[in-house]
Amino acid sequence: MMAAISYPPIPLFDVGPLTLSLHGAFAAIGFMVGAWVATKEVHRRGLDTEAYQSALTWGLIGALIGARYLTTPAALLAGVPLLDALAPLGGNFSIMGGFVGGIVGGLLRIRRLDLPVLPTLDASAFGLALGTVVGRIGDLAIVEHLGRPTTAAWGYGVKPGYDLAPQHDILECTAAEALPSGYCPVPDLPITAPVQDGIYHHVAAYDMIGAAILLGVLYLVARRFRLPAGRLFFLWVAWYGFQRFLLDSLRYGLGDATVGPFTWNQLSGLAAGVGGLIMMWVVGRWSRPEVAAESGPGSLQEVD
Repeated sequence: MMAAISYPPIPLFDVGPLTLSLHGAFAAIGFMVGAWVATKEVHRRGLDTEAYQSALTWGLIGALIGARYLTTPAALLAGVPLLDALAPLGGNFSIMGGFVGGIVGGLLRIRRLDLPVLPTLDASAFGLALGTVVGRIGDLAIVEHLGRPTTAAWGYGVKPGYDLAPQHDILECTAAEALPSGYCPVPDLPITAPVQDGIYHHVAAYDMIGAAILLGVLYLVARRFRLPAGRLFFLWVAWYGFQRFLLDSLRYGLGDATVGPFTWNQLSGLAAGVGGLIMMWVVGRWSRPEVAAESGPGSLQEVD
């Protein structure tokens, strides 16, 4: 019997007249925790925290809009009617779109309040990384964003009766359909042929781990080096963009907006990764080389 990580998902639940999901709940908690951490970093840098709070409100609105509509071009290319592609509560939602919309919305407010743009973005990078870590807890709870079948011991095993996130309904099975191993079969394979156990890459967990490592790197770099303003933020953009491009290559392709062989999130991630690297170079050219915040044996003396 193949070893795997397996636990019952937490499906939708009712609270009074409301039907809730831990996906949405932890997305909201992630935003609040990230906003709190970013605000503390803004204060540590001597910037206007009240103005930043106002920018966060605009960022929240922008994130909600961006999460829905960044996937619209892919839907239109896939032949979805225009009105359906623009429906505010239908179609796909994208965390990359949430980031894009939130950053654009926040930037519009930052410019109007005369906050320094690049230092404020640098302070925000910590909240963006931490918010991703917290938000992904909801995806793990409802078991969303499973990837391709795997034999890895850290894969997620789907067992009979598990109520996965709606996009993964095809991966579910009844006890009568289960394999001798106790897992559901991988769909679209004849039951009489050798069938791989229904164990899949848990892409949301990988993304959470990657975001946690990125958060640690951001703190290490920020505390050890004096970087040109903006380079810390664009480090986050580049890292997370490439991370999403790589991880989405493991996705099973169920309900994801696609353009040709790539998911829309892959293309968005690749654009962010390349753009982040370019902007790291650009902001470095704008500023004179800085020395390390701390000197001593083994420390780097220049970062540009």
